[in-house]
Amino acid sequence: MAFKPFVKFNNGNRCPLLGLGTWNSQPGEVGQAVKDAIDIGYRHFDCAHIYLNEKEIGEALNEKIKEGAVKRDGLFITSKLWNTFHKQKQVVPALKTTLANLGLDYVDLYLIHWPMGFKEDGELFPRDENGKVLYSDSHFTETWKGMEECVKEGLTKSIGLSNFNSHQIQEILDIATIKPVNIQVECHPYLNQTKLYKFCQDNGITLTSYSPLGSPGRPMAKPGDLELLKEPKLKELGDKYNKTPAQILIRYQIERDIIVIPKSVNKERLQSNFDSLSFTLSKDDLKILDSLDRPDGRMLKLE
Repeated sequence: MAFKPFVKFNNGNRCPLLGLGTWNSQPGEVGQAVKDAIDIGYRHFDCAHIYLNEKEIGEALNEKIKEGAVKRDGLFITSKLWNTFHKQKQVVPALKTTLANLGLDYVDLYLIHWPMGFKEDGELFPRDENGKVLYSDSHFTETWKGMEECVKEGLTKSIGLSNFNSHQIQEILDIATIKPVNIQVECHPYLNQTKLYKFCQDNGITLTSYSPLGSPGRPMAKPGDLELLKEPKLKELGDKYNKTPAQILIRYQIERDIIVIPKSVNKERLQSNFDSLSFTLSKDDLKILDSLDRPDGRMLKLE
């Protein structure tokens, strides 16, 4: 098995740099993907309430724990608080729901999924009669107090953020008694997040890259959209290193000490992605990948 590098959080906890993303992994296939991933060597799994597949993921994790393939303390499990639970009093119960679904006593990292709260006590995507999203009157600084309660109750070892910008992160830092350890954002060579990453490094916060391959399977993709995996420079680098474009993209983040969570349910692809741990890119080639950043590079928007 390849060496699994880690990053260290500001609270001393460690997180594997490579994990398996589970967004858009369908019930009926995600459980097998998790079991295959554990057999391959993955120990980090990225989940969320809104993905609606945590129960099946939990069953797969617990099956592997029971058969002795892995111990709970050898796994790193992330989940995320959904937007309809942003009131302080809702945060602990929301995490308890996630833990019940996963069949776990704690998660290793719990993130606020998005900075904006949605109207509580109804649909996960509450909308008015015109289809407009209904927002909560809560503010994410209130939500953060609930996140801190989750740590104090032992429901999560670490807390962090997702899809926040540097100004919003600073607002959290200004009021936090427990500091965020991580921010998860879309990140790949077309959207390399260098400015945000520098801000996070200056504040002792690690960064996780979701959609590191440009999210080719995203439901909102339209004809004519950018396709990162078809970038000619990636093909050149793949030929040079005898690697796939996906492996180059995953390795790009690992070289930057950015946690990376590519999603797949295909066993061969899971293995191929894991093999990104087994080679290195030169500094010059990292610069080539950095140079691909573009103002229209964002693939995912919450609509």
